[in-house]
Amino acid sequence: MPELMPFAAIRYDFASTGGDLSDVVAPPYDVVDQNDKDALLARSANNIVSVDLPHVPPKSAGPPACYVEAAARFEQWLSDGVLVREATPAMYLYHQNFEHAGRSYTRKMFIARVRLTPFSDGSILPHEQTFGGPKEDRLALMQSTKCQLSALLGMYADPDHRVSNAFAATADRQADVTAMLNGVENRMWIVGDAAVVQSVVTTMAEKKVYIADGHHRYGTALQYRNWLTEQNGGELANDHPANYVMFVLASMDDPGCLILPYHRAIANVSSATVQEAWRNGTEPCDAGDADVVVWDGATGEGSPLRFCNRAIMATLEPDKGEAWRQLDYAYLHRYLIDELLTTGTGTTPDVRYVKSDENAKQIARDHNGVALLVNATPMAHLRAVSESNELMPQKSTYFHPKLATGLTINPLS
Repeated sequence: MPELMPFAAIRYDFASTGGDLSDVVAPPYDVVDQNDKDALLARSANNIVSVDLPHVPPKSAGPPACYVEAAARFEQWLSDGVLVREATPAMYLYHQNFEHAGRSYTRKMFIARVRLTPFSDGSILPHEQTFGGPKEDRLALMQSTKCQLSALLGMYADPDHRVSNAFAATADRQADVTAMLNGVENRMWIVGDAAVVQSVVTTMAEKKVYIADGHHRYGTALQYRNWLTEQNGGELANDHPANYVMFVLASMDDPGCLILPYHRAIANVSSATVQEAWRNGTEPCDAGDADVVVWDGATGEGSPLRFCNRAIMATLEPDKGEAWRQLDYAYLHRYLIDELLTTGTGTTPDVRYVKSDENAKQIARDHNGVALLVNATPMAHLRAVSESNELMPQKSTYFHPKLATGLTINPLS
C-alpha cells in the first residue's frame, strides 16, 4: 500500500509576496507554449516557469546550457530569499475554487511525498494508456536542479471522507497563501501538526493511488532514482528523498473532483462517411441520449448517435473485464474507429485529441473533417476499471482544473 510522508518543501517566501502567489505560479509545463511563457514572465521575472520550462517545447531534451541556466537561476532565488525551505517537514492542504458550467466547485486535495514503487506492486497504478512523453527534458531538468518542480495528480477512494475529515480543522482557518491562475483560486495551508499528518499517513496506507495526471513525471522520477543510485555506487538510503515523488492527492469521492470529456477530431473525412462506416454500431437518437455527436466541419451540423452494439466488445476484447468493455471510449476506439472505420474502409484516420468542443469543431472546419463530441467518463467507471487493474484508452479523462505549479517544490537532496 502507498507509503506517504511529509517533507520540508521549497516554496516562495510568503511574506515577501503578501501571501499572494498569483504572479509566480504557472500551469503545468506540458500545457505552456512560448507565448504563455512570455506572458507569465511579464507578470514576474521570478515566475516558476522560468525554471520549470527552460526548453520550449519540452517534447525532447533541449541544449544542456538551458538546464544549467535553470539550475543557476533556481539557486540564485534560494540565495536571494525568493525561495525558502520549510523549517520542518509538513503536508500541504490544497484547495482549488472554480466554476464550471455555471456551478461553483471546490476540489480538496493535499500534497505529500509518496514512495516510488513499480506499478506491478499494486499500490500506485496508472489509470489510462499514455503516449510517449518528454522524459528526456524532465530528467535533464531534475538532474540539474535536484528537485521535482511540478507535482503529479493522484486519486484515491475515500467514501467515508476520512482524509478530508483529518484536515477539517486546518481548512477552517485562513489559508497560508493564495494564487489566482486562469480564473481558478488556489489556496494552500501548511500542515505541521504531527497527529494530523500521522492520521493521514495511516489512512492512506490502506488505499491505492491512481495516477490521474503525470504518468510521464512518475516514470521520470523512477529514472532519476535509478540514475542517482548509479551515481552513488549502487545504493541509496531507504529514506533518501529520491525514493519518493511529490503528489497532489484528491479523493475520487470529492464532488469537486471533476472529469471533463476529451473529444476527438478526424481530419479529411465527412460525417456521411463516418456514419455509413458506423451503421452497425450506432443509431440516431435525441441529443440528450447521445453517446457521441458527429459534427461535420463542412456543414456545421451535428448528428447525435447512440452506441447500439456494446455486446460486440466481448468478442473483440475477450481478455478485458466488463468494466473496461463498458467504457464509451473503449467502444469508440476499439470498435467504431479501429474495427468499422479503419478496417472497414481500409484507411487510417488522422485522429486528434482535443479538450474543448469548440477546438474540436475548429479542427474539423480547418481540415475538412469531423469532430467527435463525447461524454465525460463517470468517476464510477474510472474506479471500476482501475480496481480491475486495467488501463483506459489514452485521453479518456480530462481532470479539471489543472494544478498550479510553484506552490511547493520537492527537493531531492
